[in-house]
Amino acid sequence: MKRVPLGDLTFGDPDQFVLIAGPCVIESEDSTFRHAEEIFAIASELAIPYVFKASYDKANRSSIYSYRGPGLREGLKILGKVKERFRVPVLSDVHTVEEVAPASEVLDILQVPAFLSRQTDLIVACAKTKKIVNVKKGQFLSPWDMQNVVEKIESVGNQNILLTERGVSFGYRNLVSDFRSIPVLQSFGYPVVFDVTHSVQIPGGLGHASGGQAQFIPTLARCAIAAGADALFMEVHEQPEQALSDGPNNLKLSDLKELLAMLKEIRRVAPVGPREVIHDPITSL
Repeated sequence: MKRVPLGDLTFGDPDQFVLIAGPCVIESEDSTFRHAEEIFAIASELAIPYVFKASYDKANRSSIYSYRGPGLREGLKILGKVKERFRVPVLSDVHTVEEVAPASEVLDILQVPAFLSRQTDLIVACAKTKKIVNVKKGQFLSPWDMQNVVEKIESVGNQNILLTERGVSFGYRNLVSDFRSIPVLQSFGYPVVFDVTHSVQIPGGLGHASGGQAQFIPTLARCAIAAGADALFMEVHEQPEQALSDGPNNLKLSDLKELLAMLKEIRRVAPVGPREVIHDPITSL
């Protein structure tokens, strides 16, 4: 499997996983700095490679009244300051082709949200920047469908690719995680991220907003590391009950250190083995 380097860290290192974490959305500059500082300190103490994540715009909200963030210009300015102050890579979602160029001037990783994972023009525009492109697998896709996404990015000569598993829709307002998806996605040749906190989301579960079952975050995180995930994506908030986006499925910041220490030990005793090609059982018939 190809390793994807980013500064001093590497996605796809079998001996360690990368942490991608931060609040769901930029709520304010001060709040963003507080979260970045505390998460960075925890990750540094545990020697876990870290990428800061926060969205400048949450375009996919349940309600027209939901908070979306400060927007592209102000949000990128704040993310640029985080990058400079804490010397960490930064990641955020991009939603349109027009956002890609300005976002790529600041972001180290361009993330394509799950609901946009089949948008060819957006994916190709991200790929053309030659930055790392992280595509979240749509809740409506099988893991094998993501091979088409990989080919779209590779078509313009970009092999800086991450694929994210975040659960699959199962009936109304429910997501389930199939951990077979991790080795399947890895078999396409690139590192795989497991999005822990969105996998415990209950889409639209509050009517006006999504609900969540944050109590299952440690369970899914442990499973993902044991299954060989190359990175974990977690939305973390100092007070989830007051978060302006996705509070019910955020990990409380005060619980982060204990969880990461446990996950690091799991990776130590269950290192990632060789990745083999795993064929689609339907199309291979």
